[in-house]
Amino acid sequence: GDIQSENNKELPEEFSEDGTPKVTAPEEDNSENFHEKKVNFKIHELAKEGQEFIVQVAKDAISTKGARVTTYISLPGRYVVVMPNIDHIGVSRRISTEEERTRLRNIVKQMKPDNIGVIIRTASENVEEEKIIADIDFLVQLWETIKNKLLRAPCPSLIHEDLDLISRVTRDMISQELDRIVIDSKLRYDELVRFLNRFSVKLGAQVQLYEGHIQIFDVYGIDVEVEQALGPKVWLKSGGYLVIEQTEALTAIDVNTGRYVGGKSLSETILKTNLEATREIVHQLRFRNIGGIIILDFIDMESEDDRSSVFIFLQNELKKDKAKTTVLRISEMGLVQMTRKRTEENLLQKISVHCPYCEGKGHVKSPVTVTYQIMRDLQRSLAKNQSLSIQIEVHPQVADRFFEEDALFLEDVASRFDKKIKIKSNVDFHMEYYEINNM
Repeated sequence: GDIQSENNKELPEEFSEDGTPKVTAPEEDNSENFHEKKVNFKIHELAKEGQEFIVQVAKDAISTKGARVTTYISLPGRYVVVMPNIDHIGVSRRISTEEERTRLRNIVKQMKPDNIGVIIRTASENVEEEKIIADIDFLVQLWETIKNKLLRAPCPSLIHEDLDLISRVTRDMISQELDRIVIDSKLRYDELVRFLNRFSVKLGAQVQLYEGHIQIFDVYGIDVEVEQALGPKVWLKSGGYLVIEQTEALTAIDVNTGRYVGGKSLSETILKTNLEATREIVHQLRFRNIGGIIILDFIDMESEDDRSSVFIFLQNELKKDKAKTTVLRISEMGLVQMTRKRTEENLLQKISVHCPYCEGKGHVKSPVTVTYQIMRDLQRSLAKNQSLSIQIEVHPQVADRFFEEDALFLEDVASRFDKKIKIKSNVDFHMEYYEINNM
């Protein structure tokens, strides 16, 4: 989320509302203990061999990029994020009323320890003073515990680990819009209720224990959702669809009308499809956790008013997304360039591996291509092969080509080289793999 400082300037880029530290140096800011300007240093000017640092993982390893670490430590809680050694107060820009912003700043000012920074998260809006103070106290005590461990720990070692997955997701996602949390483990249910009761009994009451005989994933259709999230095509209720292509460099999302022809005119059909697609695109970005550079290819709209309507609707939908996004206006060709903050692997990377057949390319050679490749290889080997009989072992689809369309070609080669050629089908073979052996 976007953060503002006490004097309404944006909080420096190192910290986001969820407590994720970034690794750039602080920008100019009037708050105490902040650098007056951004200074670029080389790493060897700041760190020496054998020197010890306490660092926090700012971003997990993603694909071929290693993890990023920072010396700017931040400890996220339910209502605030505490930043040791930075005397600063930031308020989430999603808290829009100045009266509430002032109330929250005053609460933090009165009890914040010196040399401790605090970000006030969106979840703290209209929350009682006691709960915010308790959250800060807990995080300050946590920092003291970390410092004490640091004095005794060898280097390198793990000093502090964030909450487990269930507690972390619950802490960051629970809000007034969330009706309930359903969990099918009695042990984890008890742990989660205790964790949430720290903040509010009402929050703890939102957790429900599922004790049904049907698998909880089947009851809520989770497996179906996951399978759809792995596929490139997403159908819209109107009959239109999205095609989502994720690459190393960027993600492209294409919008198509498909079967939808419900508008009174072509332009109305296109507008309705693009608006429906916009809502689904934002959902897919969040559900698949797609980050980095994203290109949206909407159906071309001739009207500037229609393009403006879709763009405004996209901006409003993105406000529901906790990840920071930057969006450029729709071009005349219907393209939108945007970025979405990426802090971890996307869903596809988390639950899948590269296809061992295509090695991540997404394609394998066709049976026709493999057949011609075999014929060239066969003729090269037959020219210096003394055996009278040759066996070619191939994938069944390639074998079908030899038995049908390419049968005459195979007979011609056998006649020219005076050889007997046998085709053997093997279902265990890769489409592109084959063996040419003497019989």
